[in-house]
Amino acid sequence: MMHDPHPRLVLKSKLRRRGIYLLPNLFTTAALFAGFYAIVQAMNGRFEHSAVSIFIAMVLDGLDGRVARLTHTQSEFGAEYDSLSDMVSFGAAPALVIYEWALKGMGKLGWIAAFIYCVCAALRLARFNTNIEKVDKRFFQGLPSPAAAALVAGLIWIMHDFEINGHDIRWLAWCVTLFAGLTMVSNLPYYSGKEINLRKSVPFITVLLLALFFFVLIPSHPPVVLFCLFFVYAFSGYFLWLWRFVKRKRAGHVHLSSQPQQPPNLHNSP
Repeated sequence: MMHDPHPRLVLKSKLRRRGIYLLPNLFTTAALFAGFYAIVQAMNGRFEHSAVSIFIAMVLDGLDGRVARLTHTQSEFGAEYDSLSDMVSFGAAPALVIYEWALKGMGKLGWIAAFIYCVCAALRLARFNTNIEKVDKRFFQGLPSPAAAALVAGLIWIMHDFEINGHDIRWLAWCVTLFAGLTMVSNLPYYSGKEINLRKSVPFITVLLLALFFFVLIPSHPPVVLFCLFFVYAFSGYFLWLWRFVKRKRAGHVHLSSQPQQPPNLHNSP
């Protein structure tokens, strides 16, 4: 009977494969914890910590999928777990934080706006999971839930940085919450960036601009820079939709004008 000459090596290999499989799920768990931590800090009145935690959850959420692809450990369990984590971090957490920060004193209008955001995030995630094989990979259908959460958290962070109380701008917070929620369930196209291949060579100016953005611009004033970034991204879908609409109108007008006109029927004329 043959025995494996290296049983320890086989055991280490199995443990290594199992560890790689767990690696993306650990990132997902960390993102889930960041969303949960944001809710706890909002209950304690530390809204700046809540806003920063939501941004951290967004970074971790972007890493888990990339780690899974790099290690070839994608699984249905990981995809479902990631969706549940996103619902907490980018659905429930922003809604509860903005409610505690600004909407709590508005009565029914406050909690209704927070609930609309929360249910829109759930619908957005459910639609994304069901249409993942049917839509254009280059564009998202509706505002992604991490971007919507970053817009809400960015408003809280920037106002806290300028020492503005949430109660003083409750109507602005109410409008931003509804805008972010309803835009998530819209059909507006948003550039996904999935076609960007980091393994390909890029021009030097691109590397320089990215370095300036991540290492100079963002550290100079994170609340203002991040809020402006996601504010522009949230409206980019509207501009892209308008551009496509105008382009279709022009194409239809050119098509009609290029068709040959029929000569008048002289036999039936009086």
